[in-house]
Amino acid sequence: MASRPSVLFVCIHNAGRSQMAAGFLTHLAGDQIEVRSAGSAPAETINSAAVEAMAEIGIDISGQSPKILTPDAVHTSDVVITMGCGDACPVFPGVSYRDWALEDPAGKGVEAVRPIRDDIRSRVEALIAELVPATA
Repeated sequence: MASRPSVLFVCIHNAGRSQMAAGFLTHLAGDQIEVRSAGSAPAETINSAAVEAMAEIGIDISGQSPKILTPDAVHTSDVVITMGCGDACPVFPGVSYRDWALEDPAGKGVEAVRPIRDDIRSRVEALIAELVPATA
């Protein structure tokens, strides 16, 4: 049996978008997919509006903290999903990259973060459908 796929979510501060995406993937895929997230310039703390928006739908990401992006994390991931980090995200040959154009929740209230959260959820659901074959 093949090992489970690994996904790395990357944004600049690793405090909002990538943390919400990792929270959704962990919640929805369970242990079927290895989930990682990191930032090219990590913030001190996770975005409180992102934490609140996720808590509203029963996903707790409050225990997460922003992590620095390392080349090893990229090399050991099957899929790397970037979210607005542009040239700050390293690109390595042989790694599958996808860029999700998502609004940055930094500095926004929970009302503005909800649509970003919902967009991320639909993208994560499609990613799971792609990476985890349906069992008949």
